[in-house]
Amino acid sequence: MSSNIAHSSQSNAVIVVGAGPVGLLCALVLARAGVPVLVLEAEPSTTLDLRAGTFHPPTLEMLEPLGVTQAMMAIGIKVPVWQSRDLEAGLVADWDMGALKDDTAYPYRLHLEQHRLTPILLQMLQEHAHAQVLFSHEFVGLDQSSSPGIVKVQVLDRSAVNAPSGRAVEFTAPWVIGADGGKSLVRKSVHIEFDGYTWPERYSVVSTTFDWAPLGYADNAYISDPEQWVAFFKMPDAGPPGLWRMTVPVGTELSDEEVLHPRYGNAIFNRVLNAKTPFEFPIVHQSVYRVHQRVAKEFRVGRVLLAGDSAHVNNPLGGFGLNSGIHDAMNLGEKLAQVYLGASDESLLELYVRQRRTVNMEYVQEISIKNKHNLEEKDPQKRRERIALLKGIAQSREKTREFLLTSSMINSIKRANSIT
Repeated sequence: MSSNIAHSSQSNAVIVVGAGPVGLLCALVLARAGVPVLVLEAEPSTTLDLRAGTFHPPTLEMLEPLGVTQAMMAIGIKVPVWQSRDLEAGLVADWDMGALKDDTAYPYRLHLEQHRLTPILLQMLQEHAHAQVLFSHEFVGLDQSSSPGIVKVQVLDRSAVNAPSGRAVEFTAPWVIGADGGKSLVRKSVHIEFDGYTWPERYSVVSTTFDWAPLGYADNAYISDPEQWVAFFKMPDAGPPGLWRMTVPVGTELSDEEVLHPRYGNAIFNRVLNAKTPFEFPIVHQSVYRVHQRVAKEFRVGRVLLAGDSAHVNNPLGGFGLNSGIHDAMNLGEKLAQVYLGASDESLLELYVRQRRTVNMEYVQEISIKNKHNLEEKDPQKRRERIALLKGIAQSREKTREFLLTSSMINSIKRANSIT
């Protein structure tokens, strides 16, 4: 270690790398249990991420004891009914979440973008004296071989105004959680393979204040089409009617610049509207990004653990990514607190790995891929069969309930809890 590295004297039980919703939630669960925790974040503040924003019933149940659900409900949008649609056939099925009223206290989806959740978590975390969040602290690497039972974390501190290039700082703790996203440097630092692939097409997100509700659209709708499927979400805004956000796949023939031009967003909206005369929509946001289906080969190496996108990423169809990351955070935070406090030995962390990695492989990856294939199916006969299948399910209360138990992730949590 270089002699010009500053060493922290702070006593940390856990260092969390990444101040997104998963990292902050991990830290909050630990802090509430009395575990000293330090969160390190490369950015100067919580970030503005306009992708994830659907919260399923089990997630709301998990966050309720922390007081997080109540705060989310105050600013989010309840979605009691969501839709399956087809661009040619129109409405296929209304999925009434009320079918789950005997299975959950939250028989609906809640729409709230993650950039509105992170300030809630940060404020709650900052109420604990033994929790600290350091922004502008970029993770560089770690070493868990030189001192038994201790991980040394190297960070570049860019927070000082008079040191814009940053200064090297070292922190130590018995445990480190990597919650630093799909490009996780924590994962790379312990040489964990990120198995899977990247989809060839990009995804574009376009938002408008145009109100689609009078046209019969629910606040959440998935529109199948062999040329370009559409995922529809209504999100909170400064006022009514909120933001109507569409996610669509983008072919390789278009550049990012073309996709980010307002005429591209308008073309998408007009195609869904089937407008005879093109309508000029008020577009307030556009973005384009790559989509991956990957799962870390290991969720734990020694005293380093992974959670959220650091451990797994998937396409957004079904709203599983952020929810599964939150499920990771709750599971890991509770188990690591027990280990630190001496209520359990380290084998409990292997249970975390078994539960969360298994569910991600069997559920999140498999179903999100299936959702994508269903929406983009090109074979006319298979498309007709799928539409008929969904209509048949929607006509049966019990079949609807079974369908929603899976799509709402309730079955995912049941499967995780069955693993011992």
